[in-house]
Amino acid sequence: MTEDAATTVLVLVHSPLTGPEAWGRLPEVLRARGHEVVVVAVHDDDRPPYASRFVARAALQLRTSAGTRPTVLVGHSGAGKLLPLVGAARRAARAPVAGYVFLDAGLPAVRPASRADLLRSEGMDDAEEFVAGLAAGGTFPAWTEDDLHELVPDDELRAALVGSLRPRGHDFFAEPLPVAPDWPDAPCGLLRLSPAYDASARQARQRGWPVLDGPDDRPGGHFAALVDPASVADDLEDLLGRM
Repeated sequence: MTEDAATTVLVLVHSPLTGPEAWGRLPEVLRARGHEVVVVAVHDDDRPPYASRFVARAALQLRTSAGTRPTVLVGHSGAGKLLPLVGAARRAARAPVAGYVFLDAGLPAVRPASRADLLRSEGMDDAEEFVAGLAAGGTFPAWTEDDLHELVPDDELRAALVGSLRPRGHDFFAEPLPVAPDWPDAPCGLLRLSPAYDASARQARQRGWPVLDGPDDRPGGHFAALVDPASVADDLEDLLGRM
């Protein structure tokens, strides 16, 4: 990355399936290390078009909080598929994007596709069963505190995470996602926290991006930012140095 780290804003973009609570203390840890951090918080993308609404809300918040300063967009989980669209909105506002980090996140599609289509193409074992359950009226995620107890042992953090979950139905997963033109327009990298994102890590390597692999038994797994934010901050800084 060529942008001066002192002037670059780290933007943490949460998944549309959670709230910003999934970041835990990671923003505080990064700020204590001298980084300027903005945490996006989108709560009203509750009707179609879901993706465009999420991106518009995120871009509006960044226009206020980051101005035209260069940003590194860090997307967790489902936010990864939307990062290029957030980047395109930044560029439209004449604000440079210095990089994209996929933090245990899905990669964006190269052509218009739904989230369900991408789950199938990524080799999700029970993708058809998952989509059929949604079509029958199910929602995802439907995790309870008991489900997440092993991953997030701290009662307060786990309760905050579960309280932030935003279960979505079939229409959310069936919605075609737009594709950002002329992307990628800045360096990209991927930080893998859990085996669930092995396919994303393989795709990132095929694209020539730097990839950091965490151990399969990493504390917190997909939610390591909640459980061990200092370790995630270490790896994030390492990855940024390779981009």
